[in-house]
Amino acid sequence: MSIKKKLGMGVLSAALGISLIGGGTFAYFSDTAVQTNTFASGTIDLDVAPEVIVDLENLKPGDWMKRSFELQNNGSLPIKYVTLGTDYTVTDLNGNAVDPELAAQYADSIIVQFLKNTTGNKDYNVILELSLHELNTMTPEDLATKLNKEVKYVVLPIVGKIPVGFHDVKYQGIGVNESHDFDVKFVFEETGENQNHLQGLELELTWTFEGFQEDGQRR
Repeated sequence: MSIKKKLGMGVLSAALGISLIGGGTFAYFSDTAVQTNTFASGTIDLDVAPEVIVDLENLKPGDWMKRSFELQNNGSLPIKYVTLGTDYTVTDLNGNAVDPELAAQYADSIIVQFLKNTTGNKDYNVILELSLHELNTMTPEDLATKLNKEVKYVVLPIVGKIPVGFHDVKYQGIGVNESHDFDVKFVFEETGENQNHLQGLELELTWTFEGFQEDGQRR
């Protein structure tokens, strides 16, 4: 048989096999198992209430205000920790941006005291005190280092390593549907020197809280 004829029979056999399969002319045992998998991501949803904590006019050196608000975890995943970012803009009476050096001087005169609740003869203790300018120039890591020098116990939970709940317990973060109070005191520092260059200025402060997930685990 020639090679040409052999090849022709091979093609014919293949076509016949396809025809038989397509026509269902032979039977066999079979079984099928189907598995469906679902991967659904959880959510980190951090909210702060109220959204505006300070809205005051006609401030003068020596004025101070204590404010309390809460961080809320409205997501489906626990929050391990929260970082705090500080940004601000300073304008004059006409709403125009001022010289960066003057803006820094004004932000440096607004002091933020992070407070710890206490049951002693005072409503709170000041655990850390920084100006808005200092907070603006610090990273969360810098903030953590500075705080660790001041606070010797573990607290619940943290904002850029700044305590929020202020409990002497093991760090727990913010659980799902939980919230934690955050207490601060703002002070317009009185230096005892002429501060006329700070008259007629307005500072708009933006605090950005960012919540981070707990460590991943075997599921």
